[in-house]
Amino acid sequence: MAEYYIRGLTGGFVAAAEVIAWADEVIVAAPKTEDWMLDISTCGPDDRMDVLHHLHAVQGEVDQAALDQLLAGK
Repeated sequence: MAEYYIRGLTGGFVAAAEVIAWADEVIVAAPKTEDWMLDISTCGPDDRMDVLHHLHAVQGEVDQAALDQLLAGK
């Protein structure tokens, strides 16, 4: 999801508030809280560039097929 939100923020079809809400959900569901989760969660809804910066800290593999499917409707 981080890659989707990166593209959404840079493409203008996702608001920072949506990413912050996602990070809040991840914090609740994750067995261990990571720094990037808290960093995004504590950003303000107008801090688009800060949110984008913290999204780049998210570790993991991009599921290209799932990403393409999410982006298809945008």
